[in-house]
Amino acid sequence: MTTASGRPRVAILGVGHVGSTLARILLDAGYEVAVAASGDPQRIRLIASVVMPGARPEWAVDAVAGADVVILAIPLHRFAGLDRGMLAGKVVIDSMNYWAPTDGVQPLFEDTDLTSSEIVQRELPRSTVVKTFNHIGYHEMEEDRRLPGDPDRRALGVASDDPEAAVLVATLIEDSGYDTVLVEGLRDGVAFEPGGPVFGARLDADAFRAAVAGESAAAAAASAEIAA
Repeated sequence: MTTASGRPRVAILGVGHVGSTLARILLDAGYEVAVAASGDPQRIRLIASVVMPGARPEWAVDAVAGADVVILAIPLHRFAGLDRGMLAGKVVIDSMNYWAPTDGVQPLFEDTDLTSSEIVQRELPRSTVVKTFNHIGYHEMEEDRRLPGDPDRRALGVASDDPEAAVLVATLIEDSGYDTVLVEGLRDGVAFEPGGPVFGARLDADAFRAAVAGESAAAAAASAEIAA
């Protein structure tokens, strides 16, 4: 379902600050974007035309059906009620964060040694989850874009257990104005989460890699100490 340009079609679930900003930067990069809220698309048609002109408001099931890549830009507490079946076969970008002080305690994401995106992948066994966009503020997404080669170009991390999906999403991010750093799997995406070394940090690709490598080394050292 790629477009004539060969680019994947994108659906964004959630039209708050994050979803609407992602819609704008992807539209600006030349992607076709459908957006969906929790109900009738007529309810968001006016705001979409003003805030993200060019995005197509649709029912969530229709937006997802016509997309190759689906971005979850919803508050994490709404994930538990999301229709898992409609996301089957899709590359799903998880841009969510678990913030217990704001979202409240979410049992699905508590008492586990899995990262939040590993839990999302576990809950979406027929989808391919990619973690990114969660470690940059929505208010920075537009202003921090730069052309390739710009010394101030910021890097964003991409984590997935599927290398092909990671590369696909990395291309989308690079088209949007950022360098990318791919990590080995969703487990390594813990570095992107709140409290991680790259969360909210403006870093170029080299500094980003170094920060993630430092986190991984520290985790490995801690595991070795426990084992000893």
